[in-house]
Amino acid sequence: MKKSHLFVLAIIAVAAAIILSTTADASVYVGFGEARQRAAEGNTTKVHVVGKLPRDSQKHPVGLEYDPMTDPNYFAFTLVDTNRVAQRVIYNNPKPQDFDASEQVVITGCMKGQVFMADNILLKCPSKYVKKDLKGATASTN
Repeated sequence: MKKSHLFVLAIIAVAAAIILSTTADASVYVGFGEARQRAAEGNTTKVHVVGKLPRDSQKHPVGLEYDPMTDPNYFAFTLVDTNRVAQRVIYNNPKPQDFDASEQVVITGCMKGQVFMADNILLKCPSKYVKKDLKGATASTN
């Protein structure tokens, strides 16, 4: 074989290895019900769950458990998924900043027993760029 053929085959092999390694790490979006079912079947692949925090009448999240003086790497909370299934979630890292103000939460992890062990938390917080009251606002041309 020519050197150019070997070079092309090597590039194809590297590309195939990259594609296979990235698809093996991909996770899917599911609800807590399917996450429980996967865990019961012995499937330990990570999944994404989208949900909201349950709130009281003053719009404060309920069920948060975080004491940085006792254990700064233990944060537990309840999350309600898009199917309205509530689940206790444990995150073995510090509580994310602005967690209480988040509108929506996306967690990545898997079920372990009766709790969801989160590896990563993504927050969708209220936009600070929402138009509030623009009456009387003018642009300066200086």
